[in-house]
Amino acid sequence: MIDKIVGDIAAALDGVRDGSTILVGGFGAVGQPDALIEGLIEQGARDLTVVANNAGAGLVGLAKLLAAGRVRKIICSFPRSAGSVVFEELFKAGRLELEIVPQGTLAERIRAAGAGVGAFYTPTAYGTKLADGKESRMIAGRNHVLEFALPGDVALVEAWRADRWGNCVFRESGRNFNPVMATAAGLTVVQTQHVAALGDLDPEAIVTPGIFVQRVVHVPYGDPRG
Repeated sequence: MIDKIVGDIAAALDGVRDGSTILVGGFGAVGQPDALIEGLIEQGARDLTVVANNAGAGLVGLAKLLAAGRVRKIICSFPRSAGSVVFEELFKAGRLELEIVPQGTLAERIRAAGAGVGAFYTPTAYGTKLADGKESRMIAGRNHVLEFALPGDVALVEAWRADRWGNCVFRESGRNFNPVMATAAGLTVVQTQHVAALGDLDPEAIVTPGIFVQRVVHVPYGDPRG
């Protein structure tokens, strides 16, 4: 019997190694798997490369992971935002590496990793500092930059509902980077707000099929009907 639901956060993150590349879902605070991030701090993995839409805010979630000194490098689109004090302090002190990637390019690099595409050309960032040192070529009369796929060792994902096979449904803005990141890692761990019985999820509503998910942990929150 296939049952990917694990008993707690510690079991969900078992085996995450120092030096791993961690894909962290979410768009700002929305859809960010905060319980898994907290668990990662407790788990103790260090020297991490984090791939996320932003660099966190306040002193919770991703920002808390940065403050704990566990992250060597962050790859994101919006390192500075309201409340990104932890990132700014670490970066100014030279304690954190940064790679800025335009948001569409970031999503496509992750999607390419999940699809088995090694690299692709995009006109985004051509002629800017973000293209320095990158291969470029003219395609259909327009200059393009070569961008490489961005796989992760681990993807941390938040779902609204999931079943024991790992099929996932997302709610509203929670369906942001989570689905694409789920496809692009060797180990995809999902924290789900609600657990559905097998067969209860509408197949047309399943965004992330269970084939991409290895572990599911229940982190209750909210009304399962909404």
